Amino acid sequence: INALVFVTQSLLPLEAKQWVMENMSLNFWAGGTFKGYQLLTYMFMHANLSHLFFNMFALWMFGRILEYDFGSRRFLVYYLVCGVGAGLIQLGVNWIEYASLLNQGYAPSMIPTMSTVGASGAIFGVLLAYGMIHPNNMIMLIFPPIALKAKWFVIAYGVLELLAGISGSGSNVAHYAHLGGMLWGFLLLLYWKKRGKIYY
Repeated sequence: INALVFVTQSLLPLEAKQWVMENMSLNFWAGGTFKGYQLLTYMFMHANLSHLFFNMFALWMFGRILEYDFGSRRFLVYYLVCGVGAGLIQLGVNWIEYASLLNQGYAPSMIPTMSTVGASGAIFGVLLAYGMIHPNNMIMLIFPPIALKAKWFVIAYGVLELLAGISGSGSNVAHYAHLGGMLWGFLLLLYWKKRGKIYY
């Protein structure tokens, strides 16, 4: 679906492409363009080919194993919950930033509102699940070229995302959405484990 949406976007005329991006991205509600369905559609939109490629590579690398563990239906539910949860966290962070600027005296019209696209929040949830269910599986990093157990890889990645979010580095990257996907994934895994639906 991610690839089909991207190809469709690429083939559309410019005006139609802009309309799709504006209406299907996750927009902050203060800008007046937020729609509830965007919490679902934004995760199938991507900014460019590299954005799509790295998300889909991670989905293939870790998701295919989790789909075997969970079954297709439960994996789909997990993926969507992480993606929607990541969007909710991103909207919450946007609200905190927006309220802070209002308190500093900025007029609402002076505050830019950002749009969020991409499957990254759901992918980070998938990554967390892989680290929790297969904690001792080895992951070979490309740079630096070292091997790490999945649990340490997930923890390190989560800490880096938190630090990047706090520092504000990479402002075009929704670091808190990534963390939100991990948080919702963690809560859902605990819930399923408590209910006896999964074991790890």
